[in-house]
Amino acid sequence: QVQLVESGGGLVQAGGSLRLSCAASGRTFSSYAMGWFRQAPGKERDVVATINWSGSSTYYTDSVKGRFTISRDNAKNTVYLQMNSLKPEDTAVYYCAAKGGKITIAPTKRTDFGSWGQGTPVTVSS
Repeated sequence: QVQLVESGGGLVQAGGSLRLSCAASGRTFSSYAMGWFRQAPGKERDVVATINWSGSSTYYTDSVKGRFTISRDNAKNTVYLQMNSLKPEDTAVYYCAAKGGKITIAPTKRTDFGSWGQGTPVTVSS
């Protein structure tokens, strides 16, 4: 099981940017697909972006396409989420997640992921 710790959340004005980081423990990080999810108050946890083990395949939910970028550095055991042009509706707790296996296509479902971080809050003010 991989341990995940998110950082980089905070308060930002609409139109601003944040970069979230997720540091993973263990020597097999490169064998995991990774994902970012978010959960707003009173809502379900939804996928934001995912990336396969090598970074060759990524997935974005429609609402963040063109604004968010997921990337990973396997040498640093870290996955990132660069968030630009932030909107108030992006306000949520953001969670990092891992799915074991060197799969070709980035997974898209919350149920695909077995390991989760504790989350980092992001608040976008209007």
